[in-house]
Amino acid sequence: MSFSNLFDGGFKRRNEGHFAAIVRVAMDDGIITPEEQAFLDRLAHNLDISEAQYKDILKNYKTHPINPPVEYDLRLERLYDLVRMVHVDQIKGDSEHKLLNKIGVGLGFHAVNVKYIVDKALTLVNNGVDLDTFKDQIKNMNK
Repeated sequence: MSFSNLFDGGFKRRNEGHFAAIVRVAMDDGIITPEEQAFLDRLAHNLDISEAQYKDILKNYKTHPINPPVEYDLRLERLYDLVRMVHVDQIKGDSEHKLLNKIGVGLGFHAVNVKYIVDKALTLVNNGVDLDTFKDQIKNMNK
């Protein structure tokens, strides 16, 4: 087996795990709204989740544990990507905030602070900042 095959498999497993965690968060209230469904469809495509994997994860979402990244920078990177996807999908208002708050908690942000972090993340993404600026601004918002 070549080195690239090892990397691809690990990368795909991380993407699958990330997707499964987001599905589990979306299903926290027992339903997937049309906005959440559209977001999940787009996320599956962006993470290269096959249709078979997608269906299996939706059916068995409880068997996939939520394993948020341990490193804060990795959580910020995932949050940045997800906020950008929600922004591009033009999910607005309460649906946008509810979805992102659920995802934020699923990524490992504390429930007490997640609304504040999501509001800041949305503002930064709406202003078109790059990933490095996003991470710096989120890290420095409590200073």
